[in-house]
Amino acid sequence: MRYFCVALGSVLLISLIGQAHADSQKLRIISWADYVPADLIAAFKKETGIDVEVTLSNNEEMISKLRATGGAGYDLAQPSQDRIASAEREFGIYRPLDLSKVKLEEFQPALLGIVKRNTTVDGKQYGLPYLWGTDGLVVDTKRAKVADYTDLCNADLKGKTAIRLRRPTLMAFAFAAGKDPFALYGDPKAYSALMDQVGATLIACKPNFKFFYDNKDQLLNGIRSGEVVAAMMWDTGGWTLNRDNPNIQFVVPRSGALGWLDTFALPARGKNDAAAYAWINFTMRPENAARVIKSVGNFSAAKDTASLVDPRLKAQFTAAFPDSALKNIHWYPAIPTGLEEIEGKVLDRIKAAN
Repeated sequence: MRYFCVALGSVLLISLIGQAHADSQKLRIISWADYVPADLIAAFKKETGIDVEVTLSNNEEMISKLRATGGAGYDLAQPSQDRIASAEREFGIYRPLDLSKVKLEEFQPALLGIVKRNTTVDGKQYGLPYLWGTDGLVVDTKRAKVADYTDLCNADLKGKTAIRLRRPTLMAFAFAAGKDPFALYGDPKAYSALMDQVGATLIACKPNFKFFYDNKDQLLNGIRSGEVVAAMMWDTGGWTLNRDNPNIQFVVPRSGALGWLDTFALPARGKNDAAAYAWINFTMRPENAARVIKSVGNFSAAKDTASLVDPRLKAQFTAAFPDSALKNIHWYPAIPTGLEEIEGKVLDRIKAAN
């Protein structure tokens, strides 16, 4: 019996060692579509021997999946910077970064500073910048003229515009009304009143909306077909349309574009931090960051990528964001608990209104 127990223990030990080795040879990432291109995975595997397994997701699903497992199942997550602090405080689904393992010199300092400010909880940093972009306006300049979000409600554009019925639209219309919704994050009562005002504006504007779009193909096809002549839209979508039709342009609104930053974050119970840090440092090298830019069309937080970016994309970016416009980006701050519930009720009222 003693020999049997020893043998069984040896088998279990070998099994555990084998599993630990397997874990060290795999990096499990939960991320957005196109953020982890196949050629980058292949290059990483060739350099490190580590396989990369990708699960496609979005902010809400990342929080839900990590909450359900207590932060297990993945070694690296890529939530937006505004979705980290509150999720960590409420659910404890992330672990602090060990910045000594990160080549911080590879990051653009300004973007690094923004993410540090918005992902620090109790003095510990939980996020690093990866990709960024903006929401603004896209317009067929031959058929419409818009300078700010509320121009989508102009009488001559009835039935010809589109928005996404999500929180960025509420933020955009608040800024266009001369209000700063982010400044009210600490005052739920005032924030709720502002959201009610924005909701009333959007309800009054409903006859102008051809549809509330749910995905990028729906909007892109609507603009290409001429059904929609102006819309609230992300920058890269506008630039994609512009390459096919120069009359369609991405416009930075007078009240400012809305800026998002997606990140690197470590799930609380990931099994392979070493691979996660290796991936972070690998993807932020300029030549690898350029591969990601090519894949997704958005810009990287990595330094020294300008000379590696497609010249046409670089020209579109420069035309849309001269220095003054770039400074006027409203970056999403960390969302306090409870605000999305306020927004959800307003969005429901807009959807239900006749």
